[in-house]
Amino acid sequence: MQFTKDTLIGEMLQEDMNIATILMAAGMHCIGCPSSQGESLELACLVHGLDYEPILETINRYMEAKATV
Repeated sequence: MQFTKDTLIGEMLQEDMNIATILMAAGMHCIGCPSSQGESLELACLVHGLDYEPILETINRYMEAKATV
């Protein structure tokens, strides 16, 4: 599965809760916040002053690696 900048945080976490670790390591510590569940990755990164592209790349690499195991 490939995510995009428009994928909601909640959708990512429903697919794999381990993505929370990636998001938290990037500086997004409010993953459990109800509003974060309905935010896109791009919007959540904007709120936190982060560039979504490296985070999205890390998440998609994680998902690809998981799919090949």
